[in-house]
Amino acid sequence: MLEEVERWLATRSWSVADRPLHRVLAAKQRTGQSVSVVLPALNEEETVGEIVGVIRHDLVHQARLVDEIVVVDSGSTDRTSQVAASAGARVVHRDEILPRVPAVPGKGEVLWRSLLVTGGDIVCFVDADLREFSSDFVLGIVGPLLTDPDVDLVKAMYDRPLAGAAGQGGRVTELMARPLLNMHWPQLAGFVQPLGGEYAARRTLLEQLPFPVGYGVELGMLVDALHLVGLDALAQVDVGVRKHRHQDGQALGRMAAAIYRTAQLRLARGHLVRPSLTQFERGPEGFEPHTYPVDTEERPPMAEIAEYAARRVA
Repeated sequence: MLEEVERWLATRSWSVADRPLHRVLAAKQRTGQSVSVVLPALNEEETVGEIVGVIRHDLVHQARLVDEIVVVDSGSTDRTSQVAASAGARVVHRDEILPRVPAVPGKGEVLWRSLLVTGGDIVCFVDADLREFSSDFVLGIVGPLLTDPDVDLVKAMYDRPLAGAAGQGGRVTELMARPLLNMHWPQLAGFVQPLGGEYAARRTLLEQLPFPVGYGVELGMLVDALHLVGLDALAQVDVGVRKHRHQDGQALGRMAAAIYRTAQLRLARGHLVRPSLTQFERGPEGFEPHTYPVDTEERPPMAEIAEYAARRVA
């Protein structure tokens, strides 16, 4: 490991307990910064309501840390929107945001568009499929941004149990993302959960970053933020244990392909020879091929979007 990374781990890796709630609230009052929490959601009616409810109870009503909770629904066919709204979130549908730019499927697409419908100086992203959710996830990653002006982006780190075994979740992280980062961006080798969906950043940083539209968004954001603001402006906070719905192997394969594509574009800014992935499933007559496109589109930095600039002037 690079000496720079060892030093970073000692100075930019914290626990949620390092910044008690009262200290974070005092920093928020002193700096006057506002906090938006965004949940990208697609068919998450079973979990989204509890997450919104916990954040509202702990960090809106009991402690005024969070100023708004926005659920961006990317086309759910279940009751995700109704459940989220009943729990107290403001629900916005993806296609209603920046309608002149046709939406494409993907998590990164939703996160990018969320910048247009939120107002916080600090934007905190939380996946909508978490179970046994704790508001420490939000407190932990927002805290350093309020207390330390030199920090621009904070990732959550946590244990990810799989089938009862500790530390066995995050298969795409271990098989794809971590090798890529260690080989090509060794300064980022200290991140425990580089692909984790829980992170917070200053709006001033997010609006300067391109957003891969799909699963590559977390890796792309980390790499681009490193180049834009440097390693010392990045941090991570231990928030405990993350429990969520796990994907099957084929879905993980598609995720890994998107992440590899994101890394490849950042290494060469070139084009894939074949931006697709073929996987196999056993059918009545043997193994059948199924080919999926690997999303190769990225959204430009939000600061370049006329509607966003107009909103800020207004």
